[in-house]
Amino acid sequence: MSIRLKLLLSYAAMLVIPLVSIVLVFLLMVTFYRGDLQNIKGIYESTEGMFDNDEVKHAAKEIKRSVQHDPDVLLDNSYLDEMTTELKKKASGLIIRINDTITYESESFRQNPALTEDLPPFNKIDAFTRFPAKKVGNEEYQYVQIDFKYRDQGQGTVFLLSKINPITYFVRKYFPTLFIALLVILIGTHFLLTTFMSKKIIRPLQALRGAASKIKEGDLDFQLRVAGNDEIGQLGVAFEEMRSRLQESIRVQTQYEENRKELIANISHDLKTPLTAIKGYISGMMEGVADTPEKASRYMQTIAVKADELDHLIDELFLYSKLDLNRLPFRFETVNLHSFLRDWSEELQFELDKKKIVFAADIRLAPGITVSMDRDHFKRVLNNIIQNSLRHMDKADPQIRMVAYRNEDAAVLEISDNGTGIEPEALQHVFERFYRADESRNAHTGGSGLGLAIAKQIMEEHGGFIKASSQLNIGTTITLSLPIT
Repeated sequence: MSIRLKLLLSYAAMLVIPLVSIVLVFLLMVTFYRGDLQNIKGIYESTEGMFDNDEVKHAAKEIKRSVQHDPDVLLDNSYLDEMTTELKKKASGLIIRINDTITYESESFRQNPALTEDLPPFNKIDAFTRFPAKKVGNEEYQYVQIDFKYRDQGQGTVFLLSKINPITYFVRKYFPTLFIALLVILIGTHFLLTTFMSKKIIRPLQALRGAASKIKEGDLDFQLRVAGNDEIGQLGVAFEEMRSRLQESIRVQTQYEENRKELIANISHDLKTPLTAIKGYISGMMEGVADTPEKASRYMQTIAVKADELDHLIDELFLYSKLDLNRLPFRFETVNLHSFLRDWSEELQFELDKKKIVFAADIRLAPGITVSMDRDHFKRVLNNIIQNSLRHMDKADPQIRMVAYRNEDAAVLEISDNGTGIEPEALQHVFERFYRADESRNAHTGGSGLGLAIAKQIMEEHGGFIKASSQLNIGTTITLSLPIT
C-alpha cells in the first residue's frame, strides 16, 4: 500500500470517525436524559411546529372547512377557545378577522396588541400564505394567513401565529444547508490537508525515488533539491550529500585509473631506457665491437652506470609506492631545527665545494625552536631538492642558497638556485609523479620524475607543505614549511 493511499485512508477515517462519534454521543445523551430512543421522534415532533407549522396548517384548514359548513362558527367563542387550547400546545395562537374587523384573538395575544398591528390585507379566496418570521417586541412569530369567502362575498381571514425560537428556527430551517456546508468544509479541509501533505511528503519522496533510480542507472550528474527542515528535508540533504560524495568518489576513482595507466606507461618507459642501453652494450661486447681493453672497460663502466640508474629508479618507485599506500613507517622525534640545519648545511657545503658550486646558508631560527621530524625522511626531502637544482644548473657560477626563518607557528625553509628555471605552465605540475619539464625524459636532466613527488608526500606526513616558485632563466625557489612544536 502506497503512502498516498495510506494518507487518504487516514484522512477519510479522520472524517468518518468524528461524525459517527457525534451521532453516537447524541444517541447516548438522548437515551440518558429521555429514557429511550423512541423519544427522539417525540423530540423532533415537539419542535416540528416551530419550523414547518404542519399541525398549525392542519388546524387552519379545519377552521376553514368548519366556516364553509357553518360560517357562524367563527362567532362561537367556545369553539375558538377550544382551538386556541390545542394551538397553545404548539406555542401558537389564533386571530379572526371578518372584513376589516378583528372578531377574535387568543388570550395570550390580547396582552400584546402589537401582534394585531400591520396584519396583511386580504389576498384572495382560498389563498394560503406563509410569511417569514417577524419580530414583535423581543420575540419572533411566524404568520400563516388563510383567506376564504364569508357570507355574501364577505372576506374572512384566519391568522395563525406561531412563536418561534430564533436559533432553533434558523437551525431547523437551514439544517440541510448547514449539514451540507459542514460536509463541504470537512471534505475541503481534508482535501487541502491531503494536498498539502502530498506536497510536503509525497512529492519529496517521489523526487528521492527518482534520484535513486538515476543513481541505479549510473547517472550522478544531477542535483537533488528537497526543501524543508523536517525529517524528509534532512533526508533529502543527506541523500544529496551522498550523491555528491559518490560522484566525487567516482571522479577520483576515474582519475586514479587514468593516473594508474599513465604510471604504468611512465614506469615502462623509464625502466626500458636503461635496460635498452645495457642490452645494447652487452650485445656490442658479445659481437666483438669492444675489441680493445679500453673499449671493453668503457662499455663496462657505461653498463654499471645504467644499472645504477635502474637501481635508483626502482628504489625511488618503491619508496613512492610505500608512501602512497601509507606503508612507509615514520619515526618522529622532537628535533632542534637550528642544529639540524646547521649540521646538514656543513655536510652539503663539503659536497658542493667539490663540484665548485657556491652554497650559502642563512639560518635565522632561534636555537630553541623544535619540530617533530623523521630525520632520515626529511633529509631525503632536502637532498631531492638539491639534486633537482643540480640537474638544472646552466650558469657559469652556479649558486644554491638556503634561508630558514620563523613565520608565526611554522618554521620556513627556502632553497633557491640560479638554474634554468621552470616555465609557468610546467610549474604547477612539478610535484606530480613522473612529471618532467623535459619531454624527452632524459635521465641526466629530468631524473626519475619522482623526487619532488616523494618530497611532497613526506612533507604532508610531517603536517607541513612544499611549494615552488620560479622565473625562467633566473632560477627556482622551493619553500618548505614545518609546524613548530
